[in-house]
Amino acid sequence: MLKKISLFILSLLLMTGCTTETKKKSFNIVVTNFPCYDFVRAITKNDQDISIKMLIKPGMDSHSYEPSPQDMVAIKESDLFFYVGGESDEWVDSLLADMDSKRIVKMLDLVSHLQHEEHVEGMEEEKHEEHDEHEEEHDEHEEEYDEHVWTSPKNAMEIVSGLNKRMCALDQKHESKFNENTENYIQQIASVDSSFKQMVKQAKRKDIVVGDRFPLLYFAKEYGLTYSAAFPGCSEQTEPSASTISYLIDKVKKDHNPVIFKIELSNGQIARTISEETGAKVRTIQSMHNVSEEDFNNGETYVSIMRKNAKAVKEALQ
Repeated sequence: MLKKISLFILSLLLMTGCTTETKKKSFNIVVTNFPCYDFVRAITKNDQDISIKMLIKPGMDSHSYEPSPQDMVAIKESDLFFYVGGESDEWVDSLLADMDSKRIVKMLDLVSHLQHEEHVEGMEEEKHEEHDEHEEEHDEHEEEYDEHVWTSPKNAMEIVSGLNKRMCALDQKHESKFNENTENYIQQIASVDSSFKQMVKQAKRKDIVVGDRFPLLYFAKEYGLTYSAAFPGCSEQTEPSASTISYLIDKVKKDHNPVIFKIELSNGQIARTISEETGAKVRTIQSMHNVSEEDFNNGETYVSIMRKNAKAVKEALQ
C-alpha cells in the first residue's frame, strides 16, 4: 500500500511540473549511498556545472531508508542515477521501469566477481519475516550476493573505471576531465590496496573479529583474511543470542585477538561486552555503507577512510 501511495504522489508531482534543486545544473546525478557519492565526486571533482544528490543522508541507517516523493522525483529527473543494487536497494526496482537504461548505473554490474553472502561459524542465524507462498518460492530460487562490493579496493578501482565510461557516454563535454580525474583516483586507491597487501603479508595473524554486522566480506576475501562476526552484512538484527556472544568471547580469548571491531554508526554494545570479558581493545572499522555527518562535512573520502581502516586493521593483526 505504501509503495502504491508513494508512486501516486510521484505521478502527481511530475504532472504538476514539480522539480528539484538538481535541475539548476547542466548534468544532474542522483546516487543512493556514500560510496556511490564518493566515486561520482572523485570523477567530477566537484565541477560547478554538475550536481550530485545523495539520497541517504550522512548518519542515517542505510538499511532503513525509504525514499520520499521528492527523492523519487529527483531520480526520475536525473541525467544519471547510480545505485548499488543489493538488498538495501530493493525499493529502486519499481522506479526504473520507464527510465532510459543508459541513465541508470548499478554498482553490482560494474564488478567482475560477486560473492555470495556467507554465514560463518558462531554467527547469529538470520530471522526472516513471514512471506506469502509466492514470495517464499521466489526467495528460494534467488541468489543472494553480498552488496558491499566497494570494501575491496580492487573492486573500487573497477567500479570507478566502469562508472567513468558510463558518465563519459552521457556527458561528452566533460569526457577529458572525467578521464583525468578517474586515472588520478584509481592511482590513490591502488596505493591503499598496496598498503593493505604489504601489511597483511607482514602480519602476525590473519583473522579479525567483529562484534557487529559484517559488511566486509569482499575486503576479507581480497586480502586472505578469515573473520568471525555477530551478524551478516545486511542483517536487520541488532541483539545477538547468548551463544553468539559466548562464541565470540571464547574466540578472542583462545586466539588472543588484541582488537574487537565495531562498524561505523553502531552503538558498539556487542564489541564493548566482548572487550570487557577479554581485554581486547574496541576499534572502529568502516564499511562506508554510510558515514557520520561529521566525516561527511570534513570531506572524508573512500581513500581517506580506507587509510584509517588500515591503521585499525594493522593493530588487529599484531
